[in-house]
Amino acid sequence: MESYLHRQCAGHSIRGLDQASRKVILVTMLSFEYFSGYGIIRDIVHSHVLQTIALLAMEPPVSLDGEDIRNEKVKVLRSIRKLEPKDVILGQYKASGGAKVDTSLNGLTPTYFAAALYIDNARWDGVPFFIKTGLGLIKHQMEIRIQFRNVPGNVYRECIGHNMDRAVNELILRDVPDEAILVRVNNKVPGLGLQLDSSELNLLYKDKYNMEVPDSYEQLLLDVVDGDNHLFMRSDELEAAWNILTPILNEIDKDNISVELYETGGRGPVGAYYLWAKHGVRWVED
Repeated sequence: MESYLHRQCAGHSIRGLDQASRKVILVTMLSFEYFSGYGIIRDIVHSHVLQTIALLAMEPPVSLDGEDIRNEKVKVLRSIRKLEPKDVILGQYKASGGAKVDTSLNGLTPTYFAAALYIDNARWDGVPFFIKTGLGLIKHQMEIRIQFRNVPGNVYRECIGHNMDRAVNELILRDVPDEAILVRVNNKVPGLGLQLDSSELNLLYKDKYNMEVPDSYEQLLLDVVDGDNHLFMRSDELEAAWNILTPILNEIDKDNISVELYETGGRGPVGAYYLWAKHGVRWVED
């Protein structure tokens, strides 16, 4: 998979990359008092989301040594273009169907964050990276979606028509629920006609391997015991990540970015879909 991505993941091949993280249960491991003070940007985006982007977008390291891996990750973070408020969508969930939502969340505390990021380097020039993460959404799901560009002079364009969902070829790396690698491709429908449809090829780990996949924190605890630091952030990574997000946090404190309310159990603020469209990419929902 790494060698395939190394050959294919360049600006001329990739239309957009989506990093989605959705949580259904409202703050399961965090107290509302903690979350009200920090919000989803400090809690989820700074660590989980930006680390995922850095791992996906980094150049091949010299070795699998922790320092070599972290050297490449910090290069990615430092190459991320300044994030503008116009490329950020914030949301906060509201009660739905009589459900009670904790009132300790103040009006400036986002529970949903969506953004379009650009990495200014030779490999990723002009390729948008889309982030979507939130609490209280329709399902608990964590995945990366890599959308491939349509090839120039596509002779099948008339068979695809205007259905953008069918026109998109995707590689999906899913962590939750059920670890899987999925490939969504356009294929010809059997028969005498010439009609295209979208199909999904999947490698579901639980079906392929008769074993329980360790929890992420189990791996981290084992690495601590072994003195292996390749999965941990270095101080310069932390600084680079904060340099990306601090200007947006400052704009939130100044009330310069509006927070859109969304229903619990839904798909989040509608503004996120307009953001994707502005950058020429459609978010394909399951």
